[in-house]
Amino acid sequence: MSPTTPDYSTLAWEVDEDGILVLRLDRPDQLNAFTVEMAEELVDAFHRAAADDDVRAVVVTGSGRAFCAGMDLSTGSDGSNVFGLDESQEPTLADLTDRLDAPEVHRGVRDTGGRVTLAIYDCPKPVIAAINGPAVGIGATMTLAMDLRLASDKARIGFVFGRIGVVPEACSTWFLPRIVGMSRALELVYAADILEAPAALEMGLVRSVHAPDDLLPAALELARRFTRHRSPVAIALARQMMYRNSAQPHPLEAHRIDSLAMFWTSVGDGKEGVASFLEKRDPSYAGKASELPPFYPWQEPAG
Repeated sequence: MSPTTPDYSTLAWEVDEDGILVLRLDRPDQLNAFTVEMAEELVDAFHRAAADDDVRAVVVTGSGRAFCAGMDLSTGSDGSNVFGLDESQEPTLADLTDRLDAPEVHRGVRDTGGRVTLAIYDCPKPVIAAINGPAVGIGATMTLAMDLRLASDKARIGFVFGRIGVVPEACSTWFLPRIVGMSRALELVYAADILEAPAALEMGLVRSVHAPDDLLPAALELARRFTRHRSPVAIALARQMMYRNSAQPHPLEAHRIDSLAMFWTSVGDGKEGVASFLEKRDPSYAGKASELPPFYPWQEPAG
């Protein structure tokens, strides 16, 4: 068990004996609809998971029959901004560049879904989505920052923003084209259709489709494959290198980071990895994902 179990209102946190955190969106009576409170708790949960060395990987799923039915639109029934934004603000791009963490910008202007996906992106652990049912709007876009998406054959996925007159959020215009390609991404957003699981599989949006009872076990087994007898430091760096370096304009930029990371892992957990290989035994790594080499982060962490 993880030494501390946070008390959330919209999430359930459970760490198994293998260090796999199952993080459930936990508003089943509302189909796990997203709220500002859920956003804050998700950001906190991924920061906790990042810092907790008892957590080796994260599997995100939903309680009940839904993954996440999108933003809880009932929160705007009183005329307030349904997304929790401060309509008295008149933000500019400069505000989002120079004043990103100023309280009035952080709380009143910044997209809440984007703060969640940036926390997922920054996490040094593998993150797997187990999409057990409907996942629309932010319920779909939050999964794009996760490393892999597995779906139940009951899953329905939709980027439905066009139906309510808003744009895609949660950094999805960065993630989605990388996953399915630009033309597919634009089609998904323009059409705002609800995809059934086989269609999501065909376009590469999800890795695999499972019977409902098989979904979570499949996600947990995959998480164990990613973490069992693996260096937490090497996995953490590899995850961040893949995302960062794939967006660089020239492979030389990747080479610079590869060189630093290879040097530090070769004099750290790499020594144990080589010794265990030669001695034909399982490795016992001492490195911690919470204590990465001094060159990391190679850019300012997302707020």
